[in-house]
Amino acid sequence: MRVASATLVAVGILSSGGAWASPEKMTGTWSRGDGLAAVMINKCGAAICAVNTWVKDPSNGEKVGDRLVMNVSPKADGKLSGTAFDPQRNLTYRIDISVADQSMKTRGCVLGGLLCKSVGWTKQ
Repeated sequence: MRVASATLVAVGILSSGGAWASPEKMTGTWSRGDGLAAVMINKCGAAICAVNTWVKDPSNGEKVGDRLVMNVSPKADGKLSGTAFDPQRNLTYRIDISVADQSMKTRGCVLGGLLCKSVGWTKQ
């Protein structure tokens, strides 16, 4: 199963300098660490949406406009967790997010945690 969506946000461990992460801290444009995509993260109703704004190679199925809908809440210092729904692939991920001022790491898992992917992000 392919879990490499540009909007698949998945986690490592980052510190946010002592403040609990809020979903609002994620708002803005983020570049994926591998240089293959960028997303705009904003509130969308009660959820948070990450929408692809740039994709280097759309031949792998990712395209500008693809969206990930996240329902996350603060869990610890600099960390959020919850679920993310990818309507393009009809998949729901368990998601953990570590966010700092200019960097973010995400970890998304499917199949009960059997298949996970972590991605680093830099705020533009």
